[in-house]
Amino acid sequence: MPSLLQAKGLKSKDGSFGRAKSCIILFLSGGPPQHETFDPKPDAPLEIRGDFKSIPTSVPGVHFSETLPRTAKRMHQIAVIRSMTTGINAHSTSGAFMLTGYEPLSKAESVPPSGNDWPSIAAAVGALKPSERSPLSSVVLPERIENNGNIVWPGQNGGFMGAPWHPQLIKCDPAAERMRIEGMSLADGMTDVRFSERGSLLRQMDSSFRAALANPLINETDAMHQRAFDLIHSAESRAALEIEREPAAMRDRYGRGKFGQSVLLARRLVEAGTRLVQVNWPREPGDFNEGSPLWDTHQRNGPRVRDVLAPQFDVAYSALIQDLQSRGLLDETLVVVMGEFGRSPTINKSGGRDHWGNVFSVAMAGAGIAGGQIIGASDKIGAFPADRPVRPPDLAATMFHLLGIRPNHEFLDPIQRPRPVTDAGTPLRELVGI
Repeated sequence: MPSLLQAKGLKSKDGSFGRAKSCIILFLSGGPPQHETFDPKPDAPLEIRGDFKSIPTSVPGVHFSETLPRTAKRMHQIAVIRSMTTGINAHSTSGAFMLTGYEPLSKAESVPPSGNDWPSIAAAVGALKPSERSPLSSVVLPERIENNGNIVWPGQNGGFMGAPWHPQLIKCDPAAERMRIEGMSLADGMTDVRFSERGSLLRQMDSSFRAALANPLINETDAMHQRAFDLIHSAESRAALEIEREPAAMRDRYGRGKFGQSVLLARRLVEAGTRLVQVNWPREPGDFNEGSPLWDTHQRNGPRVRDVLAPQFDVAYSALIQDLQSRGLLDETLVVVMGEFGRSPTINKSGGRDHWGNVFSVAMAGAGIAGGQIIGASDKIGAFPADRPVRPPDLAATMFHLLGIRPNHEFLDPIQRPRPVTDAGTPLRELVGI
């Protein structure tokens, strides 16, 4: 019955379904402040609105914070959700909610990953809608997301679906003079012929071993080996990772920092056929010990957003939208900007804003989405949704729908139980038109 219903759904005349051939997620780890980005509150008291003014965007009546001047000029191409909510104030678990669309059982901070975690959106897209052009179906770069203490967040990989669903983690520094990715190039002296022969030998040995010992973990390992061979053999994928091929002027447009160059690398990968690329906001040297690492601005929120964070994002994001448009890729590429939560409406004694999962903003563009929209609203101080609350399952359902995966699609877990890709999420009608 599920197969019949799914087949029936595929015959619908919904023009937005599968409109996105690829997706780029810009994940602003740490929790960007809604007040200093997409949802300023110019009429609120100083201790709420902060030090920055609001500025008009390219859409009459819509204002952003003055920290995003370039992005404001692109508002006619962007839809902003101002009523996103998780209700969780912990980085790792609110983050897992946003990255998977499934509410985690624990709401505690620094919950480590486990084999029972729900697969990430990146994992599900890579497994259920693999690329037809590249061995890199789903990629996460330039690093994993971790809390201080090197505690990795849950919800970043294939979870209970195991290694074959893991997105390809590419740890790299695209801003380096010469970027090198360990394990993605042939060793010195290794020819393509020798490499192919080694692959053939490995498959022969594995075949005999699997015949003697039936174990699903062996099949997982074989699948991972095959992905690795395919990647190294793919000249187009290797070329996409060679960011030094980009003209200097284009690299300058994205910003020469690690985040900006990672965003440019994401564009190169989707252009080469990668289905989904998730760019995580990278750590700065030493910021594991700072009071305000990443976008986690517990101290000096205003200066850090103004001087360090917003300029990098504003330059890279606006460049990405413009670049995709000029290459004819924007209509088929979904671009999502999100973090794990927002920041508190009141400024604390250290001049910072604290964790706030009650309401925050998400920006979406491309894939035929009608720009210039504001979806939902926060209240007058940016503390709670005042209209149209949007939860992670709805965001996930919207992304899956645009990428050609039905939100009610079921896949079989390792013990053959049917699992739906979303937790009763509903695609946002303002974005998908249904």
